[in-house]
Amino acid sequence: MLLTIALIFLIGLLVSELFNHFKIPGLIGLILVGMVVGPYGLGLLDETTQLISLELRQVALVVILLRVGLQIDLGDLKIVGRSALKLSFVPALFEVLGVTLVAHFLFGWTIYEALLLASILAAVSPAVVVPRMLQLIQKGIGKERRIPELITAGASFDDVFVIVLFASALQMAQTQTFSLSLFIQVPVSILTGLLLGGVVGLFLVQLFRRVHLRDSSKVLILLGVSAFWVYLSDRMPFQIPFSGFIAVISSGAMILRFYPVLAKRLVIKFEKVWVMAELMLFVLVGAAVDLSVIPTIGVSALIILFIGLIARSLGTFVSITPSPFTPKEKGFVIFSYLPKATVQAAIGSIPLAYGIQSGNAILAISVLAIILTAPLGAFLIDHTSHWLQPKQQASTNLVKNEHL
Repeated sequence: MLLTIALIFLIGLLVSELFNHFKIPGLIGLILVGMVVGPYGLGLLDETTQLISLELRQVALVVILLRVGLQIDLGDLKIVGRSALKLSFVPALFEVLGVTLVAHFLFGWTIYEALLLASILAAVSPAVVVPRMLQLIQKGIGKERRIPELITAGASFDDVFVIVLFASALQMAQTQTFSLSLFIQVPVSILTGLLLGGVVGLFLVQLFRRVHLRDSSKVLILLGVSAFWVYLSDRMPFQIPFSGFIAVISSGAMILRFYPVLAKRLVIKFEKVWVMAELMLFVLVGAAVDLSVIPTIGVSALIILFIGLIARSLGTFVSITPSPFTPKEKGFVIFSYLPKATVQAAIGSIPLAYGIQSGNAILAISVLAIILTAPLGAFLIDHTSHWLQPKQQASTNLVKNEHL
């Protein structure tokens, strides 16, 4: 296992930095490293690491959600509330519907397997989107209409909505039966997650104010509490629907709301933790991909992804219409909702681990979605962010750049 960790850290970091140097998201390089060193490539990863791969990816997802929670300003949510609320589920629902129907007819899968794939693909990537929005917030770009805050909030809850929907779809794919109660559990689990996570978040605020602890110790406490939330998701007493992922975000949001100075320090700590978690997450996802499956799904997979992106873009447009946004600002929001990476990496291999018949194909399509949309989305966000600036400011910046 030590050799595996060494390979992941050293080769993964080297390749990631190389890709970043050429303006390609480093996570693409990490996935390719996983494909090469994994069991379907050179077979350099030991069995122990592969056995605990799912748990390691869940830890990485927890780190992502904590970072999101610690940076979601409830005051900003009030300002962009209605649009953020619609962006948190409408684009995902449009994509889920489009992908489910197309996958069902193209692959001949059961509707439940098609829905399972759709619930994985429908999430936007916080690893690609959130850091870029935070940079725009720091630069004051889009401040007038709070567009970066809108996208950060909407995309964050979009991920959680999709993850909760995925849990219901997974149960139906396993039993091959439709259950209305599973869909009813989605809003209930979100509400219980918000409530319990918020209460514990407030408790942690009081604890951290009264008891002197190093920030590193606070990070460990938050990771421990968050891991417990995820563990509790499937083990709630009296069969109460509960989303551990929502609870993680809610706990972080309470700390930001009532102890903002600490939240800002913890974000810096978790950014350092994410460096390691990102390496493990994307390399292990790449290692789980059976390369022999990709040629069998090639064209059909591309059609599914294309239809899904069109449906998502339409859903995003519907979510921000009517609004005071200009056509360019609406275009920027639509582009920002295209990239996929983190959630697909975290849950894309779960159907395979649970023995779903189409698990191999689902994982391959999930990875293909990452490889195609992550660099595309990152490129579009970076090269259209000036659309959020007033014309006078944008012209001034352009003149400055020409003189550099």
